[in-house]
Amino acid sequence: MAFRIARGLKFLRPVKGVSMAPKPGKETGSESGAAEIRRGWFGGRRRPAEGEAVAAQPAPPPPPKKRKGGLVALFSGLMTVTLIAAVVIAGGIAVARKEFSTPGPLVADKSVIIERGATTEDIAEQLEREGVISRPFLLWAALFMRDIQAKFSSDEATKNRAKSGEYLFRRQVSMNEVIDIITSGRSVEHTITIPEGLTSEQIVERLKENDLLVGEISQIPAEGTLLPDTYKINRGTPREALLARMQREQRRVLQDIWNRRSKETPLKNPRELVTLASIVEKETGRADERSRVAGVFVNRLNRNMKLQSDPTIIYGLVGGKATLGRGILRSEIERPTPYNTYVINGLPPGPIANPGRAAMEATANPSRTRDIYFVADGTGGHAFAETLEQHNRNVARWRQIEASRTTGQGAPPPADGNAAPPLAAPPAANRTNLEAPGLVSPGTAGAVTGFAPAQSPAIRPAPLAPAAARPAAPPQQGARPAPAAPQ
Repeated sequence: MAFRIARGLKFLRPVKGVSMAPKPGKETGSESGAAEIRRGWFGGRRRPAEGEAVAAQPAPPPPPKKRKGGLVALFSGLMTVTLIAAVVIAGGIAVARKEFSTPGPLVADKSVIIERGATTEDIAEQLEREGVISRPFLLWAALFMRDIQAKFSSDEATKNRAKSGEYLFRRQVSMNEVIDIITSGRSVEHTITIPEGLTSEQIVERLKENDLLVGEISQIPAEGTLLPDTYKINRGTPREALLARMQREQRRVLQDIWNRRSKETPLKNPRELVTLASIVEKETGRADERSRVAGVFVNRLNRNMKLQSDPTIIYGLVGGKATLGRGILRSEIERPTPYNTYVINGLPPGPIANPGRAAMEATANPSRTRDIYFVADGTGGHAFAETLEQHNRNVARWRQIEASRTTGQGAPPPADGNAAPPLAAPPAANRTNLEAPGLVSPGTAGAVTGFAPAQSPAIRPAPLAPAAARPAAPPQQGARPAPAAPQ
């Protein structure tokens, strides 16, 4: 079979000298031989021979691209935008971190007041005007982000928003420190001191005159319910809020002192303790005398003797104003008032001032003494006595001191061994010595008490009445009836 096929193919070979007719459309001759593409036996294209030129064929056009669907295109666009935004945000955060930690433009420490109700934009603009920051937009953006985080976060740190108040910014304070200061609420603290022995009316007047406080006071607190002390406040603190704080402190301190009172005290309740402490506070401004003065009054209460305290006369006459601006008239000593302890027995119906902690401590735990009298000794203190005879000698010495001051002579030596030794007098602003012809001076004959503490320096004594308007002086000027003998 293979042999037959071979013999058949033999006859298909071209015969020498005979050429095959060219196909239509093809050139013949040597000119077209180079360009002619030789084909194989079965009409297919064959590989060109070595050295044979090949005609260039034009490349087929690329297939048309298929357009992506709508969702795919949208997703791709979103991813592109997100990537660009992420890059921008990352760069912005890097720049912002540097700006927030860089020292600010403030050249010196400065206090700035942020008013209540100020918006984030107001705060940023104000701090720029004050020279604290140079880029208010960054501060506004940071505070705005804190506001957004506070709505969705339970972290207490992120809930801190900018607060009103007075803030102290240090030199070259950074933006981070500015944000920490105004969001923490650590505003500048001021101190306000309320001296011991002021009445509630006097305290209210002081608070009204203080520019750091705001708001009105609807009513004057009850006497003896405020604790005199030094309080730290922020600018813009409401006056009534400070009064409420003073009342809370007074209740707390009073209860603590009452729980530690002496078992031998004749006082029945904390109100009586405050009442007697207010008298002690007005009688002496010396810390070393408080417990002894309290002991004198406790002894008189135990013996059913009248307290005979000059400050109670004044309070019965002027109430919360607490000062006469002059000496006590003879007629006023025996004038009946609910507070005049020269007339009433025992304690007055309530406190005559707001005593301090030390006076309440001294009253709750008075000195164990047998003294029942005391009078001024001319040195800022008092001379104490156990008997009326000793007391009268101390009073006589006090009269000599008054007379020597009038004539300009030195004070005489103590008239009695029981008189207190000379002590350094307290500052003049702490005590009052108002005397005039025809007026009864504190601490004269028969009086239990000596000088009363002076009031606030802002409350000045009124001018004395003209001499023609004063009562004529009796033979023994300023003498008072001797205290009742112990029963």
